[in-house]
Formats: sequence, structure tokens, C-alpha cells
Amino acid sequence: MNKSLIKTINVAIVSVYLIFLAGSVVRMTGSGMGCPDWPKCFGYYIPPTSQDQLEWKGDTEFKKGAIIIHNEALYVAKSTITTDNDFKEHNWEVYTKHEYAEFNVYHTYTEYINRLSSVVAGFVFLVLLWKVTFNKNKIRGVALLTYLAFVGMLFEAWLGKVVVDSYLTPYIITIHMIGGLLIIGLLLRAKFLISSKNLSFVYKYNKTFHWLLFSLLLMMIVQILLGTQVRQFVDEQVKEYGFEQKEFRLLDPNFNFYFHRSFTIVVVLVSSFIFWLNQKYILGYKQVRWILAFLFFEAFTGILMYYVHFPFGTQAIHLLSGALLFGVIIYSLFISYRLKRFDS
Repeated sequence: MNKSLIKTINVAIVSVYLIFLAGSVVRMTGSGMGCPDWPKCFGYYIPPTSQDQLEWKGDTEFKKGAIIIHNEALYVAKSTITTDNDFKEHNWEVYTKHEYAEFNVYHTYTEYINRLSSVVAGFVFLVLLWKVTFNKNKIRGVALLTYLAFVGMLFEAWLGKVVVDSYLTPYIITIHMIGGLLIIGLLLRAKFLISSKNLSFVYKYNKTFHWLLFSLLLMMIVQILLGTQVRQFVDEQVKEYGFEQKEFRLLDPNFNFYFHRSFTIVVVLVSSFIFWLNQKYILGYKQVRWILAFLFFEAFTGILMYYVHFPFGTQAIHLLSGALLFGVIIYSLFISYRLKRFDS
């Protein structure tokens, strides 16, 4: 049963990372408001495919809650109605949560796929909850971690609504991303508790390696927080200059950007030394190679975004690499802490 549970936890972790990927594609394409309402999209469970479906027409039935774009504003049907020849405002109410009233089929379906990825992850988590609850070979802490991760997913779903209703307020997006990383951390901890037998036969403890790994985790948390500040600056530039003017996204960046960029050098040096220690003392951490690989992709895409003005795909790879790097570091640290306990 534990093998089956580990597989389900792995699928849950992958599903959360897919949400990260889908969300980064939404940001990369400027599709955050592709669906201006939540949880539906323009009042539909399956979004419209053309502007014509969102325009008011005479002699047409509109279901209660359906949204139309009329006079450059969103209107919501108060009840199921069949229109006549004239638009009657008493049948509609203006959508007041924000003033965004545009339709772009590509943006709409990009955001819709992002939401579908969350729905799929939700079903995976339900299966995981069922397995954890009825697992006969219970391991202390696993159920609690899983329940907390599920509560985190519910919070993230609600926060997704707040992101849309607030018209993509940057600090709310930041909280949304950090919440996702915490869920990954909870799931990785649950996986570790189940699969942490016989660690001493695979890995060796090294004090310097351990504390450098811990330092690297702290550095990555700093980098993530700095990165969210840079992303907020980019969001403000996009709102001021427009989504298509990519050359202005990092125009005259603030101190946070330069510190974020320069601090990457320190992260690379520490990661390289960790790799060297792992090789020299044969510590057994295969995860270190992934740390260097994800760090390379994160640094390289950061260089491209600054010097080549955000080539297509770089934002998505940059964000996903950072999230994967966080996961690999924290799981490696779980292993090292357990070995530290054995060693002491």
C-alpha cells in the first residue's frame, strides 16, 4: 500500500508543478484576464470561442449568469431571458469586480487550460486523501501533511478567484505562488517520511555539505522573494507600456533586480561547491546534479529575459526551474537532516 501511496503523492506533486507551468504560460502570454470571472469563464463552464457569442442580440436566449460585453463593459444576466429588439438594462447588472471587458480567444483558452489543470490536481488530491485516510500501514505525520496540503489547495483555489477579481494585483499573485511552493514542500515531506528507510546505505552524512545545503535553501528563498519583487516591477511596466513592448519590461529596474541578478552568482558558487563535496566524499546525492541543471536553466533564462527582451518561453522556464530547484533542495535537506540525527 505504501508503494501505491508514494506513486499517488508523486502524481500529486507533478500535478502541482503542472499548475506552476500552466500559470507561467498564462503570465508569459498575458492571458491572466482571459476569463474575467471565476470559477466560470464569461459565465460559461466551457468558454465561448468567438466575440459573437458575447455580444447582445435580439430574439436570443441568455441563461442566468451569462456574461456579455456591451458598451465596453461586462453585463451579467440577472435571470434567464429571451431578448427582444432593444437592450433593456433592467435585465442585466454591470459586473463590478473590475472594469476589464475584452475577449481574446487565445487568452481565454490559455487561462481556461490553467484552470483545468487545477481541477485535475483537485481530483488527484481527493484520491490521495482517500488513500492516506484508509492506509492500514500508517506512518506518523503523513496524514497530517496530506490534509494540510489539501487545505492549501483549497486556499489556492480561493486565491485564484481573488487574483482575477483584483485584476491581477501583483502581491496577491506573489502569495499565490508562495502557497504553491508550500504545498510542494508538504507533499515532499510526506513522501520522504514514507520512503526514508535505509538512508544510511545510500547516502553519507557530511557536516559541511549539510550546512551548505541549508544555506542554499535560505538563499533560494531570498531569490524567490526577490524574484517576486522583480516580477511585480515587470507587471507595472506591462501595465504602463503595454504587453507587446517587451523592451520596456526591465527599463531602469530597481535595486531588487540588480541584487537578484548578482546574488545568483553566489548561489551558483555555493551549488558548485556542494556538487564538489558530493563527488569528493561520495555522499550519494544524485539530486545535486538536478540542482545544477535547474539552476542553469533559471540563470540562463534570466539572462535571456534581460538581454534579449523576454524571448518566448523564457518566463515559463524561469519560474518552473525555480520551483523545481526549490523542491530538489528541500528534499535533499530532508535526507541530510535524517542522516544528521543518525550521526549524532
